[in-house]
Amino acid sequence: MRVEDFDEYRQINLALTDLIQDMDDSSYMKKMLNHVCSSGGKKIRPLILMLSTEVCGGDKDRSIDAALAIELIHSASLVHDDLLDGGILRRGMPSAHEKYGVAAALLCGDFLISKATTLISPYGNDAVSEFGSAGMHMAEGETIDVRSVDEEFRQKNYFECINKKTASLFASSAAIGAYIAGCGKDEALRFHAFGENMGIAYQIVDDLLEFLEELDDKKSTQESVTLPHIYSRTMGREEVLEMTIAEVHKYVGFAKELLSTFRPCDAREKLLLITNHITVDLLPKRI
Repeated sequence: MRVEDFDEYRQINLALTDLIQDMDDSSYMKKMLNHVCSSGGKKIRPLILMLSTEVCGGDKDRSIDAALAIELIHSASLVHDDLLDGGILRRGMPSAHEKYGVAAALLCGDFLISKATTLISPYGNDAVSEFGSAGMHMAEGETIDVRSVDEEFRQKNYFECINKKTASLFASSAAIGAYIAGCGKDEALRFHAFGENMGIAYQIVDDLLEFLEELDDKKSTQESVTLPHIYSRTMGREEVLEMTIAEVHKYVGFAKELLSTFRPCDAREKLLLITNHITVDLLPKRI
Protein backbone atom coordinates (compact mmCIF):
# COMPACT_ATOMS: atom_id res chain seq x y z
CA MET A 1 0.00 0.00 0.00
CA ARG A 2 1.20 3.50 -0.84
CA VAL A 3 0.86 6.48 1.51
CA GLU A 4 -1.34 8.13 -1.12
CA ASP A 5 -3.80 5.24 -0.75
CA PHE A 6 -4.40 5.82 2.96
CA ASP A 7 -7.90 6.98 3.86
CA GLU A 8 -6.25 9.46 6.22
CA TYR A 9 -4.24 10.95 3.35
CA ARG A 10 -7.36 11.53 1.27
CA GLN A 11 -9.16 12.96 4.30
CA ILE A 12 -6.38 15.48 4.93
CA ASN A 13 -6.29 16.59 1.28
CA LEU A 14 -10.06 17.02 1.15
CA ALA A 15 -10.11 19.02 4.38
CA LEU A 16 -7.28 21.24 3.14
CA THR A 17 -9.05 21.85 -0.16
CA ASP A 18 -12.27 22.74 1.68
CA LEU A 19 -10.41 25.13 3.96
CA ILE A 20 -8.99 27.06 1.01
CA GLN A 21 -12.18 26.96 -1.05
CA ASP A 22 -14.16 28.44 1.84
CA MET A 23 -12.09 31.63 1.66
CA ASP A 24 -13.33 34.71 -0.19
CA ASP A 25 -12.63 34.31 -3.92
CA SER A 26 -11.43 37.91 -4.13
CA SER A 27 -8.81 37.34 -1.44
CA TYR A 28 -5.21 37.59 -2.64
CA MET A 29 -4.30 35.41 0.35
CA LYS A 30 -6.47 32.64 -1.07
CA LYS A 31 -4.42 32.64 -4.28
CA MET A 32 -1.18 32.34 -2.31
CA LEU A 33 -2.52 29.62 -0.03
CA ASN A 34 -3.71 27.66 -3.02
CA HIS A 35 -0.21 27.83 -4.49
CA VAL A 36 1.57 26.95 -1.23
CA CYS A 37 -0.78 24.21 -0.01
CA SER A 38 -1.67 22.62 -3.34
CA SER A 39 1.86 22.04 -4.62
CA GLY A 40 2.06 18.42 -3.53
CA GLY A 41 3.79 17.14 -0.44
CA LYS A 42 3.33 13.83 1.31
CA LYS A 43 1.35 15.21 4.29
CA ILE A 44 3.55 13.05 6.52
CA ARG A 45 3.25 15.13 9.69
CA PRO A 46 -0.57 15.32 9.75
CA LEU A 47 -0.68 11.63 8.88
CA ILE A 48 1.49 10.86 11.89
CA LEU A 49 -0.94 12.79 14.08
CA MET A 50 -4.05 11.02 12.79
CA LEU A 51 -2.46 7.57 12.88
CA SER A 52 -1.13 8.12 16.40
CA THR A 53 -4.67 8.96 17.47
CA GLU A 54 -5.89 5.70 15.93
CA VAL A 55 -3.13 3.60 17.54
CA CYS A 56 -4.25 4.96 20.90
CA GLY A 57 -7.86 3.98 20.20
CA GLY A 58 -9.09 7.47 19.33
CA ASP A 59 -11.37 8.67 16.54
CA LYS A 60 -9.34 9.92 13.57
CA ASP A 61 -12.22 12.17 12.48
CA ARG A 62 -11.83 14.11 15.71
CA SER A 63 -8.18 14.79 14.92
CA ILE A 64 -8.62 16.30 11.45
CA ASP A 65 -8.46 19.97 12.50
CA ALA A 66 -5.31 19.28 14.51
CA ALA A 67 -3.83 17.53 11.48
CA LEU A 68 -4.63 20.59 9.36
CA ALA A 69 -2.97 22.81 11.96
CA ILE A 70 0.19 20.73 11.67
CA GLU A 71 0.16 20.90 7.88
CA LEU A 72 -0.38 24.67 7.89
CA ILE A 73 2.42 25.45 10.33
CA HIS A 74 4.69 23.15 8.32
CA SER A 75 3.74 25.05 5.14
CA ALA A 76 4.45 28.34 6.91
CA SER A 77 7.89 27.10 7.91
CA LEU A 78 8.66 26.22 4.28
CA VAL A 79 7.59 29.68 3.09
CA HIS A 80 9.80 31.36 5.70
CA ASP A 81 12.66 28.90 5.10
CA ASP A 82 12.66 29.77 1.39
CA LEU A 83 12.78 33.46 2.27
CA LEU A 84 15.81 32.89 4.49
CA ASP A 85 17.88 30.70 2.19
CA GLY A 86 16.85 32.15 -1.16
CA GLY A 87 14.72 29.18 -2.15
CA ILE A 88 13.80 29.25 -5.83
CA LEU A 89 12.00 25.93 -6.27
CA ARG A 90 9.89 24.07 -3.73
CA ARG A 91 8.30 20.74 -4.67
CA GLY A 92 9.13 21.50 -8.29
CA MET A 93 7.22 24.81 -8.28
CA PRO A 94 8.32 28.44 -7.77
CA SER A 95 8.68 29.32 -4.10
CA ALA A 96 6.05 31.69 -2.68
CA HIS A 97 8.34 34.72 -2.70
CA GLU A 98 9.50 33.98 -6.26
CA LYS A 99 5.89 33.96 -7.44
CA TYR A 100 4.29 36.64 -5.26
CA GLY A 101 7.16 38.70 -3.83
CA VAL A 102 8.90 38.78 -0.46
CA ALA A 103 6.33 40.88 1.42
CA ALA A 104 3.38 38.78 0.27
CA ALA A 105 5.19 35.53 1.09
CA LEU A 106 6.04 36.75 4.58
CA LEU A 107 2.41 37.66 5.22
CA CYS A 108 1.27 34.33 3.81
CA GLY A 109 3.46 32.54 6.33
CA ASP A 110 2.04 34.69 9.13
CA PHE A 111 -1.51 33.91 8.00
CA LEU A 112 -0.78 30.17 7.95
CA ILE A 113 0.58 30.26 11.51
CA SER A 114 -2.44 32.23 12.74
CA LYS A 115 -4.90 29.87 11.06
CA ALA A 116 -3.03 26.87 12.45
CA THR A 117 -3.26 28.33 15.95
CA THR A 118 -7.03 28.76 15.54
CA LEU A 119 -7.41 25.14 14.43
CA ILE A 120 -5.37 23.63 17.29
CA SER A 121 -6.82 25.79 20.08
CA PRO A 122 -9.89 23.63 20.95
CA TYR A 123 -7.83 20.52 21.70
CA GLY A 124 -6.80 21.24 25.27
CA ASN A 125 -3.69 22.35 27.13
CA ASP A 126 -1.43 19.38 26.40
CA ALA A 127 -2.01 19.43 22.65
CA VAL A 128 -1.75 23.22 22.42
CA SER A 129 1.42 23.23 24.53
CA GLU A 130 2.99 20.61 22.24
CA PHE A 131 2.02 22.66 19.20
CA GLY A 132 3.48 25.86 20.63
CA SER A 133 6.71 24.13 21.64
CA ALA A 134 7.16 22.76 18.15
CA GLY A 135 6.73 26.22 16.64
CA MET A 136 9.32 27.72 18.97
CA HIS A 137 11.78 24.88 18.38
CA MET A 138 11.40 25.19 14.62
CA ALA A 139 12.28 28.88 14.80
CA GLU A 140 15.25 28.17 17.08
CA GLY A 141 16.46 25.47 14.70
CA GLU A 142 16.21 27.87 11.79
CA THR A 143 18.45 30.39 13.58
CA ILE A 144 21.06 27.65 14.09
CA ASP A 145 20.80 26.73 10.40
CA VAL A 146 21.24 30.37 9.33
CA ARG A 147 24.42 30.61 11.41
CA SER A 148 25.84 27.32 10.14
CA VAL A 149 27.76 28.88 7.24
CA ASP A 150 29.22 31.72 9.33
CA GLU A 151 30.98 29.83 12.12
CA GLU A 152 32.54 26.48 12.97
CA PHE A 153 29.58 24.16 12.67
CA ARG A 154 30.16 20.74 14.24
CA GLN A 155 28.22 17.50 14.39
CA LYS A 156 26.60 18.39 17.73
CA ASN A 157 25.40 21.69 16.22
CA TYR A 158 23.95 19.87 13.23
CA PHE A 159 21.95 17.46 15.36
CA GLU A 160 20.68 20.27 17.59
CA CYS A 161 19.62 22.11 14.43
CA ILE A 162 17.70 19.25 12.78
CA ASN A 163 16.20 18.12 16.08
CA LYS A 164 14.63 21.55 16.51
CA LYS A 165 14.06 22.60 12.92
CA THR A 166 12.64 19.32 11.58
CA ALA A 167 12.21 16.57 14.17
CA SER A 168 10.31 18.73 16.66
CA LEU A 169 7.21 18.89 14.43
CA PHE A 170 7.31 15.14 13.77
CA ALA A 171 7.57 14.58 17.53
CA SER A 172 4.77 16.97 18.44
CA SER A 173 2.52 15.58 15.72
CA ALA A 174 2.77 12.10 17.25
CA ALA A 175 2.32 13.36 20.81
CA ILE A 176 -0.68 15.53 19.91
CA GLY A 177 -2.33 12.52 18.27
CA ALA A 178 -1.90 10.59 21.52
CA TYR A 179 -3.34 13.43 23.59
CA ILE A 180 -6.38 13.72 21.33
CA ALA A 181 -7.07 10.02 21.96
CA GLY A 182 -6.99 10.67 25.71
CA CYS A 183 -3.55 9.23 26.48
CA GLY A 184 -1.52 10.28 29.51
CA LYS A 185 1.94 11.83 29.59
CA ASP A 186 3.91 8.57 29.52
CA GLU A 187 2.33 7.28 26.33
CA ALA A 188 2.46 10.71 24.69
CA LEU A 189 6.17 10.97 25.52
CA ARG A 190 6.81 7.60 23.85
CA PHE A 191 5.03 8.84 20.75
CA HIS A 192 7.02 12.07 20.97
CA ALA A 193 10.29 10.08 21.01
CA PHE A 194 9.11 7.96 18.09
CA GLY A 195 8.36 11.03 15.99
CA GLU A 196 11.61 12.71 16.98
CA ASN A 197 13.76 9.79 15.85
CA MET A 198 11.80 9.44 12.62
CA GLY A 199 12.22 13.15 11.94
CA ILE A 200 15.97 13.06 12.55
CA ALA A 201 16.40 10.13 10.16
CA TYR A 202 14.22 11.86 7.57
CA GLN A 203 16.31 15.04 7.65
CA ILE A 204 19.60 13.17 7.38
CA VAL A 205 18.28 11.37 4.28
CA ASP A 206 17.11 14.67 2.77
CA ASP A 207 20.50 16.25 3.42
CA LEU A 208 22.29 13.24 1.93
CA LEU A 209 20.20 13.39 -1.25
CA GLU A 210 20.89 17.11 -1.55
CA PHE A 211 24.61 16.44 -1.01
CA LEU A 212 24.47 13.89 -3.84
CA GLU A 213 22.53 16.41 -5.99
CA GLU A 214 19.60 14.01 -6.32
CA LEU A 215 16.90 16.52 -5.38
CA ASP A 216 15.73 18.15 -8.61
CA ASP A 217 12.45 19.54 -7.21
CA LYS A 218 14.16 21.85 -4.72
CA LYS A 219 16.62 24.65 -5.43
CA SER A 220 18.12 27.40 -3.27
CA THR A 221 20.77 30.07 -3.72
CA GLN A 222 22.25 29.38 -0.27
CA GLU A 223 23.37 26.03 1.10
CA SER A 224 23.22 24.83 4.69
CA VAL A 225 26.04 22.92 6.33
CA THR A 226 24.80 19.35 6.77
CA LEU A 227 26.14 16.07 8.14
CA PRO A 228 27.76 14.93 4.85
CA HIS A 229 29.52 18.30 4.60
CA ILE A 230 30.81 17.94 8.17
CA TYR A 231 32.07 14.42 7.51
CA SER A 232 33.71 15.63 4.29
CA ARG A 233 36.12 17.75 6.32
CA THR A 234 38.00 14.65 7.48
CA MET A 235 36.74 11.79 5.30
CA GLY A 236 36.70 10.68 1.70
CA ARG A 237 33.45 10.49 -0.24
CA GLU A 238 32.89 6.75 0.27
CA GLU A 239 33.33 6.99 4.03
CA VAL A 240 31.09 10.08 4.16
CA LEU A 241 28.25 8.16 2.52
CA GLU A 242 28.82 5.07 4.67
CA MET A 243 28.82 7.07 7.91
CA THR A 244 25.77 9.13 6.92
CA ILE A 245 23.75 6.06 5.95
CA ALA A 246 24.73 4.40 9.23
CA GLU A 247 23.25 7.36 11.12
CA VAL A 248 20.01 7.02 9.18
CA HIS A 249 19.69 3.34 10.09
CA LYS A 250 20.48 4.11 13.73
CA TYR A 251 17.65 6.60 14.14
CA VAL A 252 15.22 4.51 12.08
CA GLY A 253 16.02 1.64 14.43
CA PHE A 254 15.23 3.80 17.46
CA ALA A 255 11.92 4.88 15.89
CA LYS A 256 10.87 1.32 15.04
CA GLU A 257 11.79 0.06 18.50
CA LEU A 258 9.56 2.71 20.08
CA LEU A 259 6.75 2.00 17.63
CA SER A 260 6.86 -1.70 18.54
CA THR A 261 5.85 -0.83 22.11
CA PHE A 262 2.35 0.17 20.94
CA ARG A 263 -0.51 -2.23 20.27
CA PRO A 264 -0.50 -4.02 16.92
CA CYS A 265 -3.09 -2.53 14.56
CA ASP A 266 -3.54 -1.26 11.02
CA ALA A 267 -2.61 2.28 12.04
CA ARG A 268 0.66 1.08 13.58
CA GLU A 269 1.51 -0.75 10.35
CA LYS A 270 0.85 2.46 8.42
CA LEU A 271 3.23 4.36 10.72
CA LEU A 272 5.86 1.69 10.09
CA LEU A 273 5.33 2.01 6.33
CA ILE A 274 5.68 5.81 6.56
CA THR A 275 8.87 5.46 8.61
CA ASN A 276 10.45 3.35 5.87
CA HIS A 277 8.92 5.41 3.06
CA ILE A 278 10.58 8.68 4.09
CA THR A 279 13.92 7.25 5.25
CA VAL A 280 15.50 3.95 4.22
CA ASP A 281 13.40 3.59 1.06
CA LEU A 282 14.92 6.84 -0.24
CA LEU A 283 18.55 5.92 0.37
CA PRO A 284 20.60 5.67 -2.82
CA LYS A 285 20.72 2.09 -4.08
CA ARG A 286 24.17 2.53 -5.63
CA ILE A 287 26.90 4.80 -4.34
